[in-house]
Amino acid sequence: MRKAPQQARSREMVERIVAAGREVLVRHGYDAFSTNRVATAAGVSPGSLYQYFPDKAAILDVVIDRYWAEVAEQVAASLGDRIGEFGPGMVRATADALVSALEADPVVLRVVAEELPIGRNRDRRAALERRVRELVTTYLAARPESSQRPSAAVAAWVVVLAIENLALRWVLDQPPAVSRDTLLDEMVALVGGYLSA
Repeated sequence: MRKAPQQARSREMVERIVAAGREVLVRHGYDAFSTNRVATAAGVSPGSLYQYFPDKAAILDVVIDRYWAEVAEQVAASLGDRIGEFGPGMVRATADALVSALEADPVVLRVVAEELPIGRNRDRRAALERRVRELVTTYLAARPESSQRPSAAVAAWVVVLAIENLALRWVLDQPPAVSRDTLLDEMVALVGGYLSA
C-alpha cells in the first residue's frame, strides 16, 4: 500500500477497495482486473484509490494475501485443535478443514490457482504450505511410531503437498465419481498407508 489509512473513514474506504478488488477479480477474472473497475465497484474515485494503492498489483496483493490467510487460518486452527490426537480421525478432520476452506470461495480459488501468473501466487501458497507443514512436522514428531520415519519434516512435506493438491483439484474439477466423503476416505487411506509404510 502507498500509505496506511489513519482515520476510521480512510480505513473503511480501504476495506471497501479491497472488497471491491475481490469482487472484480471474481466477476471479471485476472485479465480484466483494473483499478478503474475496482474504484467503480468500491464507489470511490480512481484518485482516492491511488492515494492508498499505487496500481492494480497492490490491490491484488492484498486480496490474494487475505485469501490465503483465511485458508491457512482454518487449516491451522483445525490441526492445532487436534495436535494431541493420533489416527485416522485427526487426518480426516484436518483434510476436511482444508477442503472446507477451499470450498468456501471456489471462484476466488480458481482465479488464484489457474489465472494468476505463477509468480504472483507462489510465495503466498508456499507460506501456507510452510505454516501447515510446521504443524504437521510437530504432530508427526510426537507420534509414537515416528521413529520409523527417517524425518518428520520430510514426511510432513509429502503429506501436506499430497493432501493440498488432492483437495485443490477436487474443489476445482468437481469429479462426478468422487463424492466429498469418498475424497476424505481416500485422503485418510493415502496418509495412513504412507505413514505406516
